Amino acid sequence: MAILPATLTPRRLTAVKVGVFTLCLVPVVWVVYALFTGGLGANPVEAMIRHLGDWGLRLLLVTLAITPLRLATGGAWLIRLRRMLGLFAFFYVALHFSAYVVFEQSGSIVRIAEDIAKRPYILVGAMALVALIPLAVTSTQAWMRRLGKRWKQLHRLVYPAAVLAVFHFFMLIKADAWTEPLLYAGILTALLAYRAQHTARGRWRRPARSAQKPGWRSAST
Repeated sequence: MAILPATLTPRRLTAVKVGVFTLCLVPVVWVVYALFTGGLGANPVEAMIRHLGDWGLRLLLVTLAITPLRLATGGAWLIRLRRMLGLFAFFYVALHFSAYVVFEQSGSIVRIAEDIAKRPYILVGAMALVALIPLAVTSTQAWMRRLGKRWKQLHRLVYPAAVLAVFHFFMLIKADAWTEPLLYAGILTALLAYRAQHTARGRWRRPARSAQKPGWRSAST
């Protein structure tokens, strides 16, 4: 039984998009305000970097959850929010890394290289960002048409990017603060399990369909 309406009128869909867009801006507006009003504590740079990274990871997981939510609730219109959420996830991850480079390392490549040698989780986080870059660049309809079937293959990079992001979080967290990273790891594990089950189900159905209609080619041909 559908929990949400399958479709929304153009006006309502626009209103939902505007609402989601506004909500996604709240974390960056808050951190800028807190930075200039002294609301980030004794170490504002570290707090800002952490805040931006947390929201990048959260929005990445929300983006991955859109398809399962669509199937569970019957709200087909949810898929219209996925690109926006994915771009905001990239936006926050990019801000997270940029704040580290500019405010913590003053843009020094030498200092960044030395820091990576001491704290390898920075390299893991940078790898997650690199994996997200081609997804953000090719998120438009024009790129979807240009890449065709390869577009979906390319955008599967979101899964290793999410794994790297969660692993990055685990590596930097202190031993007495496991609750949040374990929560994110649990959510990601559930989403990856859904993805694996959905993929396997599709593979099982293809031979059956081919057997019913001999004129169709099998997936292996």
